[in-house]
Amino acid sequence: MIDEIQSLLDSYSRWLRDKTRIRQLDDWCEITTPFLDRHNDFLQIYVRRQDDGYLLTDDGYVIDDLESSGCHLDSPKRKALLLTALNGFGVQIIERALQVNANANDFPVKKHNLIQAMLSVNDMFFLANPSAKSLFCEDVAGWLDIHEVRYVPRVKFAGKTGFDYSFDFAIGKFRDQPERLVKTISHPNRSTTIQTAMSWLDTKAARRADSRFYAFLNDADQPISKQTMDALAAYEVRPVPWSQREEVINELAA
Repeated sequence: MIDEIQSLLDSYSRWLRDKTRIRQLDDWCEITTPFLDRHNDFLQIYVRRQDDGYLLTDDGYVIDDLESSGCHLDSPKRKALLLTALNGFGVQIIERALQVNANANDFPVKKHNLIQAMLSVNDMFFLANPSAKSLFCEDVAGWLDIHEVRYVPRVKFAGKTGFDYSFDFAIGKFRDQPERLVKTISHPNRSTTIQTAMSWLDTKAARRADSRFYAFLNDADQPISKQTMDALAAYEVRPVPWSQREEVINELAA
């Protein structure tokens, strides 16, 4: 199993390398990543050398895009959600730009964390809908609370590669039930599916062999494609459309 997972991680690394593009822009380098935002556009970050290392930033793209789409971040609740998302990845917001500082040793981890933060903040777009009173993650938390599931929210684990991955909920091992990790996906698409599957492969290699991973998929606005369901299942992720959540409650509440 270890060799199989290592082979899959190697394939992911090749995909990430081959699909990444770099372009020089004066003092900056523009890095186009293979990860997609909600418009299905590739996320881009910008890197500039500093005296003590490198500055990595999204140049304000994510915040500007949210606000231009009607998701303003001026309410106390939304500010708190934004800071929670950023703090989980060690990312700062400076004059509307998401950014981190890195050196030659931690550059890969800091780049990884910035992209993760951009994807996480991008999900706040769904609060722009007047009928949306909470993030999908909060809906899942409320459901777990109703069923008295014991969980720890917003946990972060290091994978075999040394990269950190954020999970929305961790449910500890209890009697014959193994450790269970849960991630919520507000807008399932190819990019979020790949990201979720690869984060689990890397994390699983560093966790107990019997650990389980559940991905809750928001299907309130559109059905989940068979391709998404099959892709997650192929990497030992249990995909759970929100409309079918009651099917797994016994596995989580035990």
